Amino acid sequence: MFTGIIEEKGEVLALEPSADVIRLTLRAPLAVQGAKHGDSISVSGVCLTVVAQTAETFTADVMQQTLDMSTIGALRPGDTVNLERAALVGDRLGGHIVQGHIDGTSTVLAVTPGESWSVLRFSLDDELAALVVDKGSIAVAGVSLTVSNVDGAHGHPEPTADHWFEVSLIPETLAATTLGSLAVGDRVNIETDILARHVERLLALRSAR
Repeated sequence: MFTGIIEEKGEVLALEPSADVIRLTLRAPLAVQGAKHGDSISVSGVCLTVVAQTAETFTADVMQQTLDMSTIGALRPGDTVNLERAALVGDRLGGHIVQGHIDGTSTVLAVTPGESWSVLRFSLDDELAALVVDKGSIAVAGVSLTVSNVDGAHGHPEPTADHWFEVSLIPETLAATTLGSLAVGDRVNIETDILARHVERLLALRSAR
């Protein structure tokens, strides 16, 4: 389990394809501190398992399903990713409960810079729309964020029926994560709130009775 509070930005060093798996190696001096074989590290929101490490790097195998659902397969050497080690029992929960089991990807629709923050708008697939609410939690590229607007909830009607959500980012988040370098058209991994997913499942089963 993770909290969505990014510990460092790591650098992609290598991607080695093998059958339906990619072996990903990252430079991550902080994330590998105390890491051992089998530990979990969130890579831009995707929970990966350490299979090898050095003093400053770690390697993880990424299976085909993860490649199909996430942005991992589009990474190239030199790219930057958000990293977070698994939460320790007893730590402060600075963000929200993040599993590292992403729902898919969203595309940046707009970037609106402000004097003290920036507002980013992302696309939202129809099947996920009910799980994202105004002032609710969402993980974008592994970063725990609060939804600041969804589908025009604050009186901004849109000419399209497509779903979207917005987050408002402070300078610290823009500087400490990869979100500050996003541009229109970029894709990011998203994970909706686990509590919302459980409620949706419960309601679906009850209505089917």
